This record gives sequence, structure tokens and C-alpha cells, in this order.
Amino acid sequence: MFQQYEVKSDPSQGSKRLARLRQIMRENGASVFLVPHADEHQNEYCPPHAERLAWLTGFTGSAGYCIVTLEKAVIFVDGRYTLQVREQVDTGQFEILSLVDTPPAKWLGENTGKQDTIVFDPWLVTISQHERHEKAIQESGARLVPGKNLLDLAWDDQPSPPLGAVKLQPEQYAGRGAVEKIEDVREEISRAGADACLLTDPASLAWLFNIRGTDVVHNPLVLGFCILPVRDKPMLFIDERKLDATVRNTMEAIADIHSPQFLLEELAAASSGKTILCDPELVANACAQRIRNSGGTIQKGRDPVVLPRAIKNEAEIGGSRNAHLRDGVAVTKFLYWLANQPAESLDEITAAKKLEMLRAETARAMDSELLEISFDTISGFGANGAIVHYRVNTNSNASFTNGNLYLCDSGAQYVDGTTDITRTVAIGSPPDQARTDFTLVLKGHIAIATARFPKGTRGVDLDPLARAPLWRQGKDFAHGTGHGIGAYLNVHEGPQGISRRAMEPFQSGMIISNEPGFYVEGQYGIRIENLVLVTPAENTGGNIETHGFETLTLAPIDLDLVDGELLSGEERNWLNSYHANVFSAVGPYLEPDERAWLENATRPV
Repeated sequence: MFQQYEVKSDPSQGSKRLARLRQIMRENGASVFLVPHADEHQNEYCPPHAERLAWLTGFTGSAGYCIVTLEKAVIFVDGRYTLQVREQVDTGQFEILSLVDTPPAKWLGENTGKQDTIVFDPWLVTISQHERHEKAIQESGARLVPGKNLLDLAWDDQPSPPLGAVKLQPEQYAGRGAVEKIEDVREEISRAGADACLLTDPASLAWLFNIRGTDVVHNPLVLGFCILPVRDKPMLFIDERKLDATVRNTMEAIADIHSPQFLLEELAAASSGKTILCDPELVANACAQRIRNSGGTIQKGRDPVVLPRAIKNEAEIGGSRNAHLRDGVAVTKFLYWLANQPAESLDEITAAKKLEMLRAETARAMDSELLEISFDTISGFGANGAIVHYRVNTNSNASFTNGNLYLCDSGAQYVDGTTDITRTVAIGSPPDQARTDFTLVLKGHIAIATARFPKGTRGVDLDPLARAPLWRQGKDFAHGTGHGIGAYLNVHEGPQGISRRAMEPFQSGMIISNEPGFYVEGQYGIRIENLVLVTPAENTGGNIETHGFETLTLAPIDLDLVDGELLSGEERNWLNSYHANVFSAVGPYLEPDERAWLENATRPV
């Protein structure tokens, strides 16, 4: 099993660990210490040795920040984690604030003074973050001091960095060779007016060099860095213990391999008198300082791999379609199994384990392999489903009962694609209000799925479509409507998305989730998620060409939760058409009893 269910959070440790950290702060002349949820690469999901925020506070979410002073400690989270953080953190020790309403930089500006020395690990703070911190404390007079990570001095049993083997991603799935990709990216670096680029995002390295790894849970990443000059051979910084002879020979043909411990030394040599392109949202302040101190100039700009990685080529699109068919068969088998179990025999962990097992079995039956799940399955019954990023463990594991909802958000990693799907199902007879709420969410989902939009349209422009049915009833949800997704890479991938902050124009080939939701604290959660592909712009009879979405995900939506009277004719047509496609695509891979169940589950509304 890929997912583990042991309790990872212990709020009772917060007081002791804070006391130890504060002792070290005093010994090192720090009155304030910054603890971001980050590693040297700004990974969303950190490897175990970099889970410093979780070790200190107990909070295990993927977005958070803690500021520790000698008198108080504050943890910042976004809207996805407002319920989770209160369950995982000792609220007597940590004040909880919103990352959006009160960003850490703003807090520093309002709560520090001339007497304060703010110590931070420059490897965990990006160029942009550091600039925001500097600007925020200009009036307060506090000092920002880069230094060693004081929390690491307190963490006695801190794990070692990972050493998972590096694997080559076959070109039949990658679609293009690494040499060709490198040349294209070099052109972008040159157009940006730089002599070289510093790449620090492992997803960019994975895509650019057609490699995959196991350094980050559920995401097939290799921790490393790259200095990519416009003319000379790339320098790739990866722990050489991860490379077998075949991988090493392949990589050495296109790049010079170095140990990560030599990054700053080589960066200094490459920077002297040169201009280095750095993504200010990704590159660590430690690297920026080395570039400047070595006589180099920083050209700020987006990581040049981000956009080509997001626009999938034909091989990646074909792989995603194959992965979603395989995954749809597994999820449909799971929903069939769920529908035929007595409620009292089920619980959240049993359900999540069954789904993972069915994914593995289905992949083998369809001549593939489940390489990993793409994130810990969000398996939430009743009130737990209202916790947006709920992670079930042996303490929280809820038994099912009739008369409520079960929300299951899950995904898989296959060599040809990454999946992410959410289905909310009724266990027994659902409450009437839940049917209404579900149908409102479905209306928003359909609005995104059927959208037509001109070139230049951004996620922020489409986001209201998903929320409008809920808004009319005075309701909303506190997370984005959609995120980009990788090709056997990160389950969350930019720059595209659908949210109030999604400013990247959609382009043909991008894959995005469509996942509006609604949550009633203490009662139930609802989310309906499919992945969609941005299709090429075409003229549909008007005076402009417009893009649309092709839905990739193939699994039934629970009709027991749909109030057909709330759907328009166009919405019913979409739902019936989608279900007909699910039955046609998935049905041939099912056993007779499963197929009969699916035929009823996809009946016309």
C-alpha cells in the first residue's frame, strides 16, 4: 500500500518543541525565527527531512507558515485548512491566522521593532519572499539575518535526505527528447536577455531531462538543481548515489553531473560577469546572494520550463487519455463495490485501501502498473468530508452510517499520466438539503465543462461560472475551482488554474481540474472533480475562434444526489452525454454485474 494511516500529528509536542527552539533562538541571538512550509526547491509536498513546520506545530497541510518569537508563535494557513489546523495544532501555543488576510510579511511589519533580530534559513525563503519581508520591516527597524536553520538544531531525530533511484522517462511517453527540450529552453533564456538560468524546481528538471524519481512522496521527483547556460553544457546537481550506470551514462551525454553540495561554488563561477535568469518565486535567497556576491546580475523571470511543461504534447495527451481510461475503470469498480456493501461494514480507511487495491489490480489487468498514488486519498465520511484536505488516520477513521455523504478525492501515478478525481456519493438516503447542495455544485461543474472562451481567457475569468449557482443561494467554497496537473509529474502544476488568483491565459494542451465544492461544517462535504483538457481554438459559428474543454475523467456521478428539477435542459444533456461516454468507454472492461450496475448508474436523467 502506498498510503499510510498512522497518526502523523501530535499537538501535545508543540509546547516542548517550542521551548527547545526558543532556547536555541536565545543562544543564537534571535528574537524571531521563520518556519515556512518549504524545502530548498519550494516543493508543495516536502520530503520527510524538510517537514519542519509539521514537526514543530503538528500541522501537516501542504501550505502553511509559522513565525516564532520569544513570547508567541503564529501559524498561517489558507482556506483549505481552517478546520484541519485546529485539530492538529495546540491552539494554546499557536495563534492561527489566514495566509490570505494576514500574510506573514504583513505580520512581521506590524509586530516587530528595532529590538528584533529576525533569523531565517536563506535556503527556505525565495527571492520574492525575502523582498516582501524586507519591505514589510522597513518602518519597524527590525533586522533580517540569514543563518543556519535553528529548528534543525532542535530536531534530534530529523530524517536524512532521500536517496531514491533516478529513472529515465521513455520518450514514447515524454513525447520529446531531452536534447530538443534543452535547446528550446535555451532560446527562451536568450530571449530573456540572460547568459544562463538557474533551475531549482525538481519538476522542471524531471520534465527537461526526462527523468523521474521517488524523493518526494506521491510525486515522481528527483531533488536537484541545474545551471543551464545558453551555450555550454548544462550542469546538473544530483546526488550521484541515485544514478545507476545506465542512467549516469545517459545523463552524462547531455549534462555535467555534480553533487548538490557544489552548487554554490559552481554558481559563483558561472555568475561572474554574467546575467542569470532566476524565478523569484522559486529560487532560494541563498542562491541569489551567491550570484550577486560573485559579480553576477539576476534577471528575474519565470522558470522557462513552466509553460512548455504545462502545454502537453500529443504523446503526453495520449498518455493522459489512456491513464484516465484505466483509472476510470478502477474508480467505477470501486463505486460499484461501495454501493454493494452494508454501510455498517465500511469505514474511511477500508474504503481508501480498497480503492488503492482496485487501482493496482486494474492497472495490471490493462497491461500497466500503478506506480504510486498522486496524493493521500481524501476519504471523508459525513463531517470529515467537510474538511477540505482531510487525511484519514487511525484516530480519525469514521465508520459509515446510512443517511449521509462520503467524499473521496484520489488520484494515481501511471507512467503515461497523472490522475485526480473526486466523487461524492450518498450512503443510504441522503438529506434533502444535501441533494440540493450537490446539484448546485454539479451545475457549477457543468458550467466549466461546457465553457467556450476566446484566446487570452484566464482561470480568474472562468472561476465565477463554477460559483454562480451557489452564489445565488448565498453559498460558496473556500478553495480554487481548478489546478493544473502534470504528465506523470506533480498532481498540482502551474501556471494554469481556475481561481480568483489564476492569471495565466489558457492554451491548447493544458490539463486542469474542474472541482467546485460545498462544505457544511460538522455535517458533510461535496466536491465533484474531473480533469479537463484545453482544446484547440475553433470557429463554432460566430465571429471569433474559441477554446473549449475535453473532459478526460471517466466515472459516474451519483444520480441519487441529483435533483433533476434544478437542472436546465442543457445541463441535463451534458450529464446524459457524459454518462453515455462513461458507459461506452468503461463498460467493456467490467464484469457483467459491474456493467449492469454502471448501466443504471449512467441512466438518462
